[in-house]
Amino acid sequence: MPAPNYGPADYLAALQKLLPRGRVWPRDASATQTRVLAGLTPVFAALSARANNLLIDAFPSSTYELLPEWEETLGLPDPCAGEAPTTAQRVAQVVARLTATGGQSIPYFTAVAAALGYPITITQFVPSRFGNYFGLPFGGADWAFAWQVNAPTFTINSLTFGGSFGTPFATWGNNVLQCELQRFAPAHTILNFQYSD
Repeated sequence: MPAPNYGPADYLAALQKLLPRGRVWPRDASATQTRVLAGLTPVFAALSARANNLLIDAFPSSTYELLPEWEETLGLPDPCAGEAPTTAQRVAQVVARLTATGGQSIPYFTAVAAALGYPITITQFVPSRFGNYFGLPFGGADWAFAWQVNAPTFTINSLTFGGSFGTPFATWGNNVLQCELQRFAPAHTILNFQYSD
């Protein structure tokens, strides 16, 4: 249920209903008391609208005005976002940081990339051992700890409705993906990136 939006007339009617009855408390529009109350009601309406907006802005996925506070809480912006990230990229990075609870599985890293707006697949490697077919790549023990993120060469992030004014219609690149996944990768692993069309 959406929060009610009350205007100045609603607050004026509510204030007049709180007044005592009698000739000393007139309610007609030309009375001095009504004009004084009408001077106060725009402030009440503005505060009500701001409180309703706070309900929307308090959630990271729909925030705009509180975005700097969310970023400061999470240690953002950082070099991962680039020099001038769009508002949508900043919101996606905040959501990704909050939802990244930790994990070492392929679905976890795929979900982190999806929260950032990047479709990826992950390839795992194994070290060479006896019994493998001839012609397969020969790898050492380090391949047990290697994994590869497969992503398009240029991931296109298009502008969505509700984006901030002055943002580009689309941005290309995988810098945020690479930086964030390197941050979340387990320390004992070797992370590779493979970009293709």
